[in-house]
Amino acid sequence: MLIANQAGWLVLNTQPLRVTWTGGPAIDNLRIEYLSGCAPFSVLSHFGHGILTWNLPYLFQTPPGYNLLVRGPSNWPKDGAYPLEGIVETDWTASTFTMNWMLTRPEHTVTFEVDEPICMIVPQRRAELEKFYPQLVSIESEPHLKARYIEWSKSRAQFLSLLGTPNWSAEQQGWEKHYFRGVSPDGTRTVEHQTKLKLRSFDASRDPDYCHNS
Repeated sequence: MLIANQAGWLVLNTQPLRVTWTGGPAIDNLRIEYLSGCAPFSVLSHFGHGILTWNLPYLFQTPPGYNLLVRGPSNWPKDGAYPLEGIVETDWTASTFTMNWMLTRPEHTVTFEVDEPICMIVPQRRAELEKFYPQLVSIESEPHLKARYIEWSKSRAQFLSLLGTPNWSAEQQGWEKHYFRGVSPDGTRTVEHQTKLKLRSFDASRDPDYCHNS
């Protein structure tokens, strides 16, 4: 989950607001209360059906062959609102895009605070998923994998059976953490295991007109 939380760049909300959906499909069935700032506001009801829309003030560009997955922040549930996802071909388009959240509970007021994440952007190589050929096969066809799985299963079953035993070391250990440490129960260590990501921040140093205090 930690890596999923870090696997993209977050766009933050800049204006506090409260929004309530009456339950109808019309644009004005979404009541928006802007808590500070002045018009024009970047958040509005554009599509109807309880959808709240952010006009993002950025024109994203990616290297040739890369799209942007535009989604809500990972593992950031919000009561009464759900982020809608989209994929944009940002390597050729010269237009901006919006971020949209759908209200899910009529007459339930949802608040979006300043600096609250409202969008996550994740680069994706175009056509990468289409290169995969998913298959369903019996584990019996992979005896080495089956042996490793059985070893892990026995280790986990033994761990769980002893977890409540007083003064047992697992009580202090919490969990085996084989996956977290990138090792199999037999001690085999994987080469490319990651426990966290550290993405580069957006760099505005090349733009002399960019205001760092904005």
